[in-house]
Amino acid sequence: MQINGKYITREKNRTANAIFFFISGFGYAAWASRIPTIRTTFDLSDSMLGTILFAMPIGLICTLPLTNYLLGKFSSKKIMLLGSVAFNGVLFFTGFVSQVWQLFIILFCFGSARNLLNISMNAQAVSVQRHYTESIITRFHGIWSIAGFSGAALGYFLVSMDIGIKWHFPLVGLAMIALTLYQYQYTIDDPPQPKKSKTLFSLPEKSVLHYAIIVFICMACENTMYDWSGVYFQKTMHASQAMATGAFAIYMVAMTIGRFAGDRTVNRIGVKNMLYYNSILLTAGFLLVVLVPYPIFGFIGFLMTGFGISCISPLILSLAGKSAKEGSARTLASISSISYLGFLVVPPIIGFISEAASIRVAFGIITALALIMIVLIKRIKQDSKTVIEHTQEIAL
Repeated sequence: MQINGKYITREKNRTANAIFFFISGFGYAAWASRIPTIRTTFDLSDSMLGTILFAMPIGLICTLPLTNYLLGKFSSKKIMLLGSVAFNGVLFFTGFVSQVWQLFIILFCFGSARNLLNISMNAQAVSVQRHYTESIITRFHGIWSIAGFSGAALGYFLVSMDIGIKWHFPLVGLAMIALTLYQYQYTIDDPPQPKKSKTLFSLPEKSVLHYAIIVFICMACENTMYDWSGVYFQKTMHASQAMATGAFAIYMVAMTIGRFAGDRTVNRIGVKNMLYYNSILLTAGFLLVVLVPYPIFGFIGFLMTGFGISCISPLILSLAGKSAKEGSARTLASISSISYLGFLVVPPIIGFISEAASIRVAFGIITALALIMIVLIKRIKQDSKTVIEHTQEIAL
């Protein structure tokens, strides 16, 4: 009976943590799926949209030291509650923004709250992992992708029904807060884990610098798709808002399937082969939408991009953790800092390039970055370990 009690407890912990990943992914996709609507509502130029989009990653970067400080003082359970309520509370109020400056401030807060939620829920995931012998962390990221697809699909439905963000964002925010408060009781009340802030901003050691560059490019490509895929569809392919949102949903579906199928595929073909094929698929997807700007080819290109991008970051991080001369935690923290720069700098710059030339040219530059990633991946030495074994080394 005692054994069963422990089993039920750990399964509830696992389910609760998975639901917090769902909350994070669903809330972010709700916002991302309506970027074309926001652009039209506020009559934003590409450069203005790029400036506004800077607010979210700036908020995320600015709160990195605060989040690590809080995790050193309080349980990740409490920080996750704070982050989730704040994240969805900000989403709620985003529906009522009426001025561009208000949108900038609200997105800064959105990025800050998202950082609190994401780092704390990943800390919770590590705590849950300790109760299992097999790796389960990659499945949490698969849940995030399912949530992203679900949020994008809901966005598509509401756009097609001509339901605005004044209903969409508040309803999603309230539902996710309710889910947060219910699942909070099943999360793990782990002790605070003090972290040295200097590891957060340290540069990667030379032996894994190429891994950092790959993750930088991958994050730049991924967030470009989140922020600009819908706008690209509208401007380059002259598609409706509903079609643009549908294209984003296709991308999210492909990324979700890719993440859940990733472990099995890696076990068959190896880590390096998986990375190489993924990078080829990602690059080919971008190249297709740049060279053939028609909706049917756009859908195919976004499908390829979603599959291609799905497993690159987690596989690279697993390899970096194994290859580092320093401790894996220090290495992963430094690489994460570089990846956040990709998240921060590149997608907003798309807006300025689009204003100066065209959004098609901007996506062409992203395609060139993806080509560089292929070259870097080809230089990686083949490793026989599976992704699950790599993930276990990092998590435990």
